[in-house]
Amino acid sequence: MGTPTSLTLSNRAVEKLTVERDTVFWDRELTGFGVRVYPSGGKVYVAQARGPSGPKRVTIGRHGVLGAEQARQRAALVIARVKAGEPPVPEPLAVKHRAGPTVGELAERFLEEYAAVRYKPGTLVWTRTVVGRYIVPEFGKLSLAAVERTQVVELHHRLHYTPSIANKVVRTLSLMYRLAEDWGLVPEGCNPCRSVVKYPQRKRERFLTDEEFTRLGQVLDDVETEGGASPATVAAIRLLMLTGCRKSEILTLRWEHVALDAGELRLPETKTGARVISLPPMAVKLLAGLPRDPDSPWVIPGRYPGTHLRELADAWKVIRTRAGLDDVRVHDLRHSFASRALALGESLPMIGKLLGHSQVETTARYAHLARDTVHESAARVAESLAIDLFEGEDQIAVRRYYPHAAG
Repeated sequence: MGTPTSLTLSNRAVEKLTVERDTVFWDRELTGFGVRVYPSGGKVYVAQARGPSGPKRVTIGRHGVLGAEQARQRAALVIARVKAGEPPVPEPLAVKHRAGPTVGELAERFLEEYAAVRYKPGTLVWTRTVVGRYIVPEFGKLSLAAVERTQVVELHHRLHYTPSIANKVVRTLSLMYRLAEDWGLVPEGCNPCRSVVKYPQRKRERFLTDEEFTRLGQVLDDVETEGGASPATVAAIRLLMLTGCRKSEILTLRWEHVALDAGELRLPETKTGARVISLPPMAVKLLAGLPRDPDSPWVIPGRYPGTHLRELADAWKVIRTRAGLDDVRVHDLRHSFASRALALGESLPMIGKLLGHSQVETTARYAHLARDTVHESAARVAESLAIDLFEGEDQIAVRRYYPHAAG
């Protein structure tokens, strides 16, 4: 028999409470006074009452910081004020409650002690941007206890035109508050990002056709001969097309990680860890023909000595426009590599290995292409068999339905 959710809350009774999922236990003596217990063992006192504007629940404080009797006294005050339509916490208590570390101080600690240690360079840059551009300007001067869910919802809504950024802001702020709980800066259950509904994000897919690949290859030949993009840029794009690599893996490629004799790139660090990339003969030939600067380790050199190429955006805009591919991103070359591999009969697990995916779910986005390939193969087999299965007028009908069937 489980623990009843209604009991007389005392220090001893609260200490004994354990749960498998979040549960609120209500006090038998004071209606509306309770303690929320978390599976982690954290316990937070709450007060709930209905006022003129509807029901309202307020966090009183963390068990251990407050005793049960002290929490009951504060809850009685809160309940009375809510019923009277007044702010639930008197101003002096509110000021005291809202003192403490600010969001800006938490952000600094989060970036230095957590993000800088755990995140890869690209993720760290993106996280610093989110924190510095959105979270700190919005909440930086507020104490951690002063940020309310409605404020987070409002910021999330203002960024709705860029759903990925809006969701990243909420996820990052939520993680910061979870760490603040672990660090003892706020009581458990004070995360203002709770229950904020994320915007749906549709992953964009664009795959080049055979004819589009041909056009792109011709444009690369033209710009290499006539100008319009640096040789390093053209080489980088060709390597992306031939290997399916991530842009960062090619732009930061070092000669020490190129094993031409083995036909491999041996990368010690990528988005998913160390990775060995098998090179097709054309990629080996392309790399073998690239000039090497003895004073630079980079395969794709940048504008200045000793640097690597940082970005392809400007040159790619010129190239894709000349090729009539205005809606194609550089990353779509990676998608197109996967699409071509599936069309040639490679399995999804093999595609995952070729692309360096660490999660099966990441490769699963190409499953519908695999189904399309199966349908096309089935149609070709049926087309070939149909001529042998039917005779006379039926065969004439078959030839009309399958005009390319062999005689």
